[in-house]
Amino acid sequence: MSVSALCVGHAAWDLCMFVGAYPAENSKTETKLLLESGGGPAANAAWLLGHWGVPTAFAAVVGQDDYGGKAVKELEDAGVDCRLVEQRTGHATPLSFIIINRNTGSRTVVNRKLPGAGLRLTRPSLQGLDPQLLLFDGHELDASLAAMEAFPSAVTVLDAGSLREGTAALAPKVRYLICSERFAAQVTGEADALADRLACLRRLRELYGNVVVVTLGANGAIFDTGECQGHLPALSVEARDTTAAGDIFHGAFAYALLKHLTLQKALQLAIVAAGLSVQRQGGRPSVPQLKTVLERLPDA
Repeated sequence: MSVSALCVGHAAWDLCMFVGAYPAENSKTETKLLLESGGGPAANAAWLLGHWGVPTAFAAVVGQDDYGGKAVKELEDAGVDCRLVEQRTGHATPLSFIIINRNTGSRTVVNRKLPGAGLRLTRPSLQGLDPQLLLFDGHELDASLAAMEAFPSAVTVLDAGSLREGTAALAPKVRYLICSERFAAQVTGEADALADRLACLRRLRELYGNVVVVTLGANGAIFDTGECQGHLPALSVEARDTTAAGDIFHGAFAYALLKHLTLQKALQLAIVAAGLSVQRQGGRPSVPQLKTVLERLPDA
């Protein structure tokens, strides 16, 4: 069965705990709210696409354990094709402990991701998928490269959250480099991407030569196509929890590309989706309904 999108990368199980303030070292604190769901940048993007009705496949490695089983089931329940998810015996599913400040919405993440062999995708395993779009998060480099080789005409998107081997290798190869302010600072040395956006975007374009977008959280996003540059403001909202907002941005951006929206319209849709998400608690539980996002678009 063919799909419209294939997402390749990191899958985890998230434990989100909400506290009044970040606890001091060697202290105790209490929480009355714990939310659990699947997580991971590419996994969250795949879940959003499936939830929004886009035929989507996901490729990753999880463990043959309870967390891995729950992660796969949640994706499948959203309609995501998980034939390329390897549930590996002896491998521990990545686990994220996320502490959210109830007063500011900021979150602190501790990831448990043990080393292991990367995912291997073969031509036979990819046969029949024929995706129009590939989305990567840099966590499964070999599998991402195999997907690009198998589907050379697919539109490619990289969620570059931080500078690592996978994001560094994929950044010059994809059509759309959607990177965080952290990645941009690590690569360019520009500490304030918004204030120094011309220099930041110029340097990213010099390095990678593709369409570059830098997400700036509450400050929106800046972009450079090679022909034009711009800045789009964030949705004006009060943040309750920023968990997965970046992943939601990337998933919504991929949705917009599949609908053949212009870059600016695609970014507006992604900004609205991410902005709506931070008003709700949790990662995947905060993904807004597509209808709600479309109603909040500037020209709606």
